[in-house]
Amino acid sequence: MTPNFATDLSLEAFAALGGPDLVYVRPIKAAEILASTPNGQIEGFELQPDQVLYAVHRANGERLAVLTDKDTAMAAALAHELAPVSVH
Repeated sequence: MTPNFATDLSLEAFAALGGPDLVYVRPIKAAEILASTPNGQIEGFELQPDQVLYAVHRANGERLAVLTDKDTAMAAALAHELAPVSVH
């Protein structure tokens, strides 16, 4: 039987596959952020739904941060002693 890594591993074990410091940076539409974030947390930010932002995620998919450009997202990960990789 082939293991199903999505269901057979704990979140901690899955995150450890890539190393605890490995994160990935991927483009994300502001619409996704607007839909998943309570209004009180995004007050003061002017986002257009089709605007491209860059999200930093742990190996298990947990979103750590959203920044306005890829270079800043990569720099933020490095500043926090994380090892960023780009996902298209």
